[in-house]
Formats: sequence, C-alpha cells, structure tokens
Amino acid sequence: MRKLCFILLVITLTVLTMTISGIAFAHPSKGSDCSRCHNSTPTPPAPSNTTPQKATGSSCTKTSEDTLKSCKSGVQDDYWLGIAKCDNLPSSESKTCKQQAKTDMKAGNEECKAQFDARKEICKDLGQGIYNPVINPSDFVNNIDNPLFPLTPGTTFIYEGMTEKGNEHVEVKVTHNTKVILGVTCIEVRDTVTVNGILAEDTLDWYAQDKDGNVWYFGENSLGYDGNGEIVSLEGSWKAGVDGAKPGIIMEAHPQVGDVYRQEFALGVAEDMAEILSLNESVLVNSVTYNNCLKTKEFSPLEPDVLENKFYAPGVGNIRTVDTVSGEFLDLVQIKTE
Repeated sequence: MRKLCFILLVITLTVLTMTISGIAFAHPSKGSDCSRCHNSTPTPPAPSNTTPQKATGSSCTKTSEDTLKSCKSGVQDDYWLGIAKCDNLPSSESKTCKQQAKTDMKAGNEECKAQFDARKEICKDLGQGIYNPVINPSDFVNNIDNPLFPLTPGTTFIYEGMTEKGNEHVEVKVTHNTKVILGVTCIEVRDTVTVNGILAEDTLDWYAQDKDGNVWYFGENSLGYDGNGEIVSLEGSWKAGVDGAKPGIIMEAHPQVGDVYRQEFALGVAEDMAEILSLNESVLVNSVTYNNCLKTKEFSPLEPDVLENKFYAPGVGNIRTVDTVSGEFLDLVQIKTE
C-alpha cells in the first residue's frame, strides 16, 4: 500500500512539473481556437512574381471573373459525372454517351463565356463598386402604390399570348399574405403559368415599396412542373439575405431614360437587369390604347441571348411583354378585383 502511494505521489509531482513548464499534453480539439496553437508573430509572406491584384475599385469585374471560374467548374463537374454514367452503360452505348458529354461540356463553357461577357457589359453600365443596397425596415411602407407597378391585394392581372410551347396563360394575383425579409414586410404575389391548359410554373414573389416610391424585389419561390404535374425544378428561387442574395428594384419611383439597375441579385441564380428606354410610349393592347407608357429593356447575364421589352401603363402596371428575338408576346387581357 505504501508503495502504491509513493508511485501516485511521483506521478502527481511529474504532471505538476510538466504543466508549469508549459508542455502541452494534447492537441486542441476540433473546432477550438487554433490561434493559441501558433506563434503570435506571423511568418512574413514569400516574395511573389505573380501579377498584382486589381485595385479594390474593380469589385464588379472581380466578381464577374470569380463567377466565370465557378461556372466553368460546374461544367467540369457535370462532364465527369456524365462520363461516370457513360462508364456504367453497355459498350455499344458508352462511346456515343461520352461524345455527347464532350459536346455538352463545350456548349457549357461557351455559355459561361457568354455570361461573363454580359456581366462585363453590366460593369460598364453600373461601375466597379460592390452591389450592396442598404435596407432599413423603417424606410419602407405597408402598401405598394407606385403608379407604374401598383400591387393592391385582391387584384389579379391576367396575360395571354402564343409561344413556341403553345398558348400561354399567366395569372398574377396580389395576395393578402405578407412575408418579412430582412426586417421588411413584403407583399406576396402569386404568379402561375399554364401552357395549353397545363400548369408549368407556380411562383411566389415578394415586393415592398420604400418611402420614396421605389418598389423593391426581395425574392421568389419558383416551382417548375412537368406535363404530369410533378415538380421538376426550383430554378430561379432566391431570397434576399440568404446565400449572399440582395434585393433589387423592380420599378423606380422616378424613372429616367438611360437608367440601368439591378432587379434582383443572386449570383448564378437570379440576376435580372432593366434599362429605361422610353417614358411616353403609346401601346394598343386588347383594343385598349395606353398612353405615356414606360418602356424597358429587361435582360439577364444568365441568359445572354434573351432580351425582352416590357411596357408599363400608369395606374395599371405591366401591360405587354415582348421577346425581341422570337417576337412572342404576352398581353394583359383582364384585371380582376375582389
């Protein structure tokens, strides 16, 4: 028993001595503050022969370059996943499958380049500063009465037109529901699209108006359906404050010809833009002539080949959307109120 006590005493004294000497007994646990594990004086960086980074004033271009890298990386990932699937096919099918994977990769890289070129043009229009709108909930009001984009709960706007997919019918219903985003109470608008009577899209959009009269777009939850009524896509869904997404302006309070602005900002997901082309258009829609209409050019770097003109009538809102490439259009045919 005395021998055992002597051994314990020796061990205790040894541990105490080592602790005083500052010897570590274990590595810091995962997630601990590793600043305690290193010397307080950082090691100076080695000399670099690489090209100096661009000035901080080129944030827009730098963001575009980073997004291009991300896009190409995604194309590469898709290619190798496609090759993996090809390798799991019979040899008679595998060769054709791999050829298609290469074709798809080439097309994907070309699309990435086209998106990058479009973003560079946007940087020329907007400048090189970061896009970081300051949102203060106290700067917003409860209603949306901008004359070019009025959203009165209980109102439904109905649009129709012929597209390459068939007869398109769109209903935009201003609901009585609200959603709080970044502390701002937004009005919820439900937008449903049917093609030849079959539901294709069902989207919830969130808007709010500031005290100056600008209407802000805070996000959307978009569901895409196949011909069997099954959800096949969430493409285009985003919400301000999530994953770096930021709100944009869907309609200015005092638009001026030449204004260019972001309607939404979620890199790689939703990047719609608008430019004011005219303030005094006369448009005949469904046997009704609307005067002093606003005409915009609306586009997105995500779809460089798509360009739309939209027309907004005072006191009504959007009355016509025209695809400038195909000539297809959607016209306002009816307004319902509860």
